[in-house]
Amino acid sequence: MELPVRKAVRTMHAYVPGAQPESTDLLKLNTNENPYPPSPKVMEALGRISTEALRRYPPPTAARLQAQIAELHDLNADQVILLNGSDEGLALCTRCFGEFRERVGFLDPSYSLYPVLGDIAESSMIRFPLNEDFSWTLPDTLDVELFCLTRPNAPSSISLPLDEVREAARRCTGVLLVDEAYADFAEDNAVSLVNEFPNVLVSRTFSKSYSLAGLRMGYLLGSAPLIDALHRIKDSYNTDAIAQQLASEALADQEWMRGNAEKVKRTRRQLTQDLQARGFQVLPSQTNFLFAQVPASRDARQIFEALSAKQVYLRYFPGERTGNYLRITVGTDEEMQRFLQRLDELLS
Repeated sequence: MELPVRKAVRTMHAYVPGAQPESTDLLKLNTNENPYPPSPKVMEALGRISTEALRRYPPPTAARLQAQIAELHDLNADQVILLNGSDEGLALCTRCFGEFRERVGFLDPSYSLYPVLGDIAESSMIRFPLNEDFSWTLPDTLDVELFCLTRPNAPSSISLPLDEVREAARRCTGVLLVDEAYADFAEDNAVSLVNEFPNVLVSRTFSKSYSLAGLRMGYLLGSAPLIDALHRIKDSYNTDAIAQQLASEALADQEWMRGNAEKVKRTRRQLTQDLQARGFQVLPSQTNFLFAQVPASRDARQIFEALSAKQVYLRYFPGERTGNYLRITVGTDEEMQRFLQRLDELLS
């Protein structure tokens, strides 16, 4: 019996996440997790989770957290939707904006989930290639139903200037989704554009700066009509009660989050210098990772594989544009010294 799997699903290339080895004796620098723990208030709240909270369905819109996020960003609650990880928001957008099989645009290279979601929706995918230095020359028009703009970009770590994002919003004929997973490690963000343009959405996650990647919680900000459309198609209870409570505590402790982000940025600056001293060319990062071109006499895949054999996990993206680069999550200072020690063993 041939199973009725859609042709688009049978023929698509699935998203490949970074390796999640179970061993504890490793250096994991491949999935951009925060090396520091979440706010102590999160763990305190976890101990207060009641059986009643588990027995009942959670608030369907996460109203308390929704209000907190709105206040943080100086928006109204109807401009916020909570998500089971920010990736759920990306998937909802491909289902919500434009008719079936219409156009989804994104930068190339960028977050490799976008073409996967486009394939699932059988969208016409339009890639906008980056320049040789991974900058972007904005075209005269962005004639698509949905344009996914990662800012700062991944894997390049570069952040498009805010004025260019504003101009992209003007030129976009559909919805401009600004994916800001790494915004708290950057110099600025695009939240102000939400009230400036009715077609702008901004995506955020608790996975990076709030150290809650295991929780799966994110949100989208946008005009009330866009958010209302997304609420219409989301799962009834898409975020669970535990995640809502813990994310609320994390969000309330902005001082802790900002302190962790500053530590990551300090280490990022030092690691950039250390890699440059070893002959790497490092792109100017606004994220919690570096995208570094290996020295001319070296092979990035070989370094990646050799480090993996030593239980040091980085991220490698094959391809003409990215094949000479390694993506390195910024860890603690001690972790970075261990990484550089292993790297020196290979380079020598």
